[in-house]
Amino acid sequence: MAGTTFAKGGIHPEEHKELTEHLAIEEMPPPSQVVLPLSMHFGAIAQPIVKKKQEVQEGEVIAVVEKALGASIHSSVTGVVKAIEPRPHPTMVRCGAIIIDRDPSAPPRQYSTEDWKKLSREQLLARIKDAGIVGMGGAGFPTHVKLSPPPNAKVDTLVLNGAECEPYLTTDHRLMLEYPEKVIEGARIILKVLGIKQCVIGIELNKADAINVMNKAAAQSSEKDDTVVRIQGMQVKYPQGSEKQLIYSLTKRSVPGGGLPFDVGVIVQNISTTLAIFEACLMQKPLYEKVATFSGRALDRQANLKVKVGTLLSDVVEYLGGTKDLVKIVSGGPMMGFAISSIDVPVTKTTSGVLFLNSSETDLGEFGPCIHCGWCMEACPMGLSPKEVGLYVEAGRGHLTEKFGIFDCFECGCCAYVCPAKRPLVQFARLAKIAIKKRG
Repeated sequence: MAGTTFAKGGIHPEEHKELTEHLAIEEMPPPSQVVLPLSMHFGAIAQPIVKKKQEVQEGEVIAVVEKALGASIHSSVTGVVKAIEPRPHPTMVRCGAIIIDRDPSAPPRQYSTEDWKKLSREQLLARIKDAGIVGMGGAGFPTHVKLSPPPNAKVDTLVLNGAECEPYLTTDHRLMLEYPEKVIEGARIILKVLGIKQCVIGIELNKADAINVMNKAAAQSSEKDDTVVRIQGMQVKYPQGSEKQLIYSLTKRSVPGGGLPFDVGVIVQNISTTLAIFEACLMQKPLYEKVATFSGRALDRQANLKVKVGTLLSDVVEYLGGTKDLVKIVSGGPMMGFAISSIDVPVTKTTSGVLFLNSSETDLGEFGPCIHCGWCMEACPMGLSPKEVGLYVEAGRGHLTEKFGIFDCFECGCCAYVCPAKRPLVQFARLAKIAIKKRG
């Protein structure tokens, strides 16, 4: 199977996937308390519909977004609301959260399945919305909105992102290996919602085992109706899993600057999101559990864990035996993730993984001046000029960087990775965007 890829830029960082890629998904016992942030999605912060000391059931809606972009939040355990107050958040520093003490005597909620094919497009979309599903690749965009493109959008192709090109992360790899039929069935549900027939699933060639099992599942599924679900191997290159690069790799269609995938007839979904759609439409199960990779050599043991949303990292670390020589914690992958300063933050709907890195995995050296080597420009998959943006920001002229296409930058980190001066080019890009927005 020939591997496809995107045309411009890209890098080949060390993968570090050997730490977890062969570890089956393990279910972590629910913690005694969960902390559920009111912002776990792109859009407005959810508003609580429960009160302190109120009893709640596993899967019950506890916060909603009514008149804005957002997604409902569900209790991940049965128990009692202890408090509604600001708590540490992985990306917002602090955010309002609903804290629930779990009832240890409550049995786990059971779900029965039904035939989704008997449901209409509108009924399926309603179930996806009611389940509070968001894009689980990191952005957290409400899925029911993404699956409702404007009427003038001529969507003909669904793309499922099985690239998982970030180093260390192996969540989607394991989901494809362990639940291939469910992922394929989830894809068929999305096809019905969109009213189209064609899906292509892109998987990097370093996951040959996943390509094989997904091919078998897709072949069996193709016998059920006239939809076509195709598996496409892709070259191993970062950031293959980024939306625009993925679309080009699989369809050779280029999303224009400032455009969206539906502008070129494509809707993209993540593997984890697709599995959540399967569970919502077959079982009416809300999104309150998350499979995430917990890796890094500072952890006593690494794992792909299925955890309750709202589980504190401190509970995860305790379950995995603690840490040694811990230098840095990263929420997400090392390329696009965010460093966090505490393990008192919870797993959210968009947590794809958390890395606990030791001194051998972390470079804390100082950065130097730009030496104008041009490596960052060669590595940039969007063809931008990261070095110029950095120089402008350092000169206090970040607001003048729009001419360099700064809003096409999706902060993949390729530029910073190749920079011999170790310049924080992603942070410079973020500062430039802030400076422009401040100027209106």
